[in-house]
Amino acid sequence: MTALGAVFRPQLPPERLRDIARLADDSDLEELWLWEDCFSEGGISTAAAALAWTERIKVGVGLLPVPLRNVAITAMEVASLHRMFPGRAVVGVGHGVQDWMGQVGARVESPVTLLREHLVALRALLRGERVSTDDQWRYVHLDDVGLDWPPATPVPVLAGATGPRTLRLTGEAADGTILTASTTADGVRRARQLIEEGREAALRSGATLAESHRVVVYLLTATGPDAARRLHAELLDEGLQDVPDLGVAGDAGAVAKAVQRLAEAGADAVILQPTGDEPDPEGFVRFAAEEVRPLVP
Repeated sequence: MTALGAVFRPQLPPERLRDIARLADDSDLEELWLWEDCFSEGGISTAAAALAWTERIKVGVGLLPVPLRNVAITAMEVASLHRMFPGRAVVGVGHGVQDWMGQVGARVESPVTLLREHLVALRALLRGERVSTDDQWRYVHLDDVGLDWPPATPVPVLAGATGPRTLRLTGEAADGTILTASTTADGVRRARQLIEEGREAALRSGATLAESHRVVVYLLTATGPDAARRLHAELLDEGLQDVPDLGVAGDAGAVAKAVQRLAEAGADAVILQPTGDEPDPEGFVRFAAEEVRPLVP
């Protein structure tokens, strides 16, 4: 079954999160996703709060920009979430928006190299290993570092990706991939191919990709009387207005068909992303859970 979720966008103030998280938890949605967008809301702090306020739903963070974070801190925080809320936190990392990284003095010459090193070290730390790096490592520097409280069970680490190099990297060094709302069904198929290329290069392709590498896709979604206008305005703002079959505006049936197209292309989870000017965030969650979820196999 395709997992279905919704995004709590950082255009909303963080004090709105509790009511929306509880509403999602009481519904049939499987996942609620948060963003660590500069300079809005912290990903780990909001995830911890959402997990504490809820009982069932998985809470995703997509994504933590690695230039802002020492990998040891990321590992400590992710491990803490998984020990306190076993199996309910889903964490993704990425190289971040480079303009934002430049604003805070964290931009690096090779974002892909940094992401690779961060993924390798993070996954090792979360496995309970002690990690030391050598002169071959360019950005991540650890000297006999291990977690006192590693997760009690294996923790998947996802990575965000758009370009071919990073998509291959997620297959090589991550446990799953997060695709942005600028990804069409054809884009999901291409991403699956590139991820598998990375897995094969890293000799990780023993099992089928669907069994071992989770692909999460955001779907820009608008519903209500002015849905088409809001969707077009957001695509225009992102420079994506000429991309066919991108996003969906309409009723539950139209949204469910768009979800199904992404699922058939290889998405394991589709996360409905409201427009930044969504007038009723709580109503959006209810729409996703009560009207769309029953239509998605």
